Amino acid sequence: MTVRPGPTTRTRVLALSGQSARDRRDDLATEEPLEIRLASPPERRTVAITMRTPGHDFELAAGFLHGEGLAGDIEAIAYCTDDDVPPEARYNTVTVRVPGPLPELPALERHFLTSSACGVCGSASLEALHHRCVRLDSSLRVTAATLYGLPGKLRQAQGVFGRTGGLHGAGLFTAQGELLTVREDVGRHNAVDKVVGWAALQHVLPLSDHVLMVSGRSSYEIMQKALAAGIAMVCAVSAPSSLAVELAREFGMTLVGFLRDERCNVYAGAERVTVP
Repeated sequence: MTVRPGPTTRTRVLALSGQSARDRRDDLATEEPLEIRLASPPERRTVAITMRTPGHDFELAAGFLHGEGLAGDIEAIAYCTDDDVPPEARYNTVTVRVPGPLPELPALERHFLTSSACGVCGSASLEALHHRCVRLDSSLRVTAATLYGLPGKLRQAQGVFGRTGGLHGAGLFTAQGELLTVREDVGRHNAVDKVVGWAALQHVLPLSDHVLMVSGRSSYEIMQKALAAGIAMVCAVSAPSSLAVELAREFGMTLVGFLRDERCNVYAGAERVTVP
């Protein structure tokens, strides 16, 4: 019987404290590969293999494909049962079926492996984004008080992080600070893909009136995924990269960093943040 991997894995550790030591159980964040296949029968191709935390795999696949501009309409998503997939890998392979012929897949030229640390490093540039993304025009306004409450709400909703301490989180909020969904993963870009994939499968894209909050830093890739989803405001607990700031300013996005302890820096799009 094939065992479906879960978000956590149990292990034994030797815990040291001062001059004492004891053997105890510990929970680790699971990290396993996920192969994403795009199919329009009879054609089928592997798009990517990403290291992820199992859970919400269909959303991860949908969000990844949306961010890469590889899938508009999705007919179905399922775990793969093709003959070339061994039973033990069934829950680590997802097939996304789309109508009509498969789109151009420039990613296949790289046949890339994405890691939980950096995602598809260098897969795109600001110039390439201009071919499929436009500058955002959103009337979104968020008060500073609402922003200050986002990190705590995200942290409270991160159930697996509470058990392992080893997962990134991404949360989608309304302008009033209401949490709509939260997703966790060992890869911060995967957590964002899961959020975007949730929105895609719920048919609520674009997310121009929403705020994305991430638990780590804001990288270029996270901003790219947010832009593709039409998200006008991205907030992060930690610092942004230089290219993340450049992308935000280039495409009219609001980027907030170091959001913690009722303080933050607004690196782009400050007109969307209202203060007393």
